[in-house]
Amino acid sequence: MVDLRTRWLGLELPGPLVVGACPLGNDLGTLERLVAAGAGAVVLPSLFEEQLVHEQLGAHLFLDTYVDTNAEARSFLPDSDVFSLGAEPTLAQIQRCKAALGVPVLASLNGTTPGGWTRLAAELAAAGADAIEVNLYEVVTDPARSSHDVEERQLEVVASVVEAVPVPVSVKLSPFYSSLPGFVARLAQVGAAGVVLFNRFYQPDVDLDTLGVDRHLVLSSPAELPLRLHALALLHGRTPLELACTGGVHQGTDAAKAVLCGATVVQTVSALLADEPAAALARLLRELVAWLDERGYATVDEARGATALDNVADPAAWERVNYARMLQGWMPRRPSG
Repeated sequence: MVDLRTRWLGLELPGPLVVGACPLGNDLGTLERLVAAGAGAVVLPSLFEEQLVHEQLGAHLFLDTYVDTNAEARSFLPDSDVFSLGAEPTLAQIQRCKAALGVPVLASLNGTTPGGWTRLAAELAAAGADAIEVNLYEVVTDPARSSHDVEERQLEVVASVVEAVPVPVSVKLSPFYSSLPGFVARLAQVGAAGVVLFNRFYQPDVDLDTLGVDRHLVLSSPAELPLRLHALALLHGRTPLELACTGGVHQGTDAAKAVLCGATVVQTVSALLADEPAAALARLLRELVAWLDERGYATVDEARGATALDNVADPAAWERVNYARMLQGWMPRRPSG
């Protein structure tokens, strides 16, 4: 059998397949079945600072307004401070998972304020999270904010979180950087331990009937994987950071491609949501092991980075010249009849 043991962010994993941040992480029973099926680690659902603030303000508005305006309200309405309006549910889930799963448990965090990033990160680490995944999900709408300003703020956020917690910090990135290798190099300088490639940005559609914004979850497809493979291949061996792939992994062969391009671990979400989660993960693992075994790999480490930029026989295949060759080879379809 292929040895799948993997070391990621200084953590020992039984295998390279990781359950990414998603609603499945809210149910301990589901996570237990996923671990039994071969998950090497789990990333719990992201904790969004603005969601906490929204819930807190809503509760105070509903409860405290009546208490202050109706003398009888205190007899039937509780004070707002009796409710858990902070990160307590997430902290409790970390503790439950740590006690039950037997694999590394990562917390995912998306903050909005400097104090929120560091305070919440420290709380997640104190609850037992083995690492923090900083989710740099930011939609810029102000034309006065330059890309330089955005990147500098993001680097400050990562640096502050690294300083605030005693556990490794991995950064989940979007693909929209003018120089991804350059930004990753700066992440290493401020103390990050890894990067996750790539975040799937919130992409609302337009409803032509209501002329409104249509918001619904769209699962990934294998068509999204090549963007990740390209980034992995460019970064492997050129950064000290651990590389994780997420997005577009629906088959065990997709996971094999990510490993060959340099991924230490492969996070999967959509494939699990589209099927019975544990069965889907077990299938991915079987397919990955079968592919590695057929090619004679004794360990997953032997395959890692085999097709990265510095190792592939034709490095130009990862570079711009390949684009021109692909276009030159494209032939239009002939009309039928």
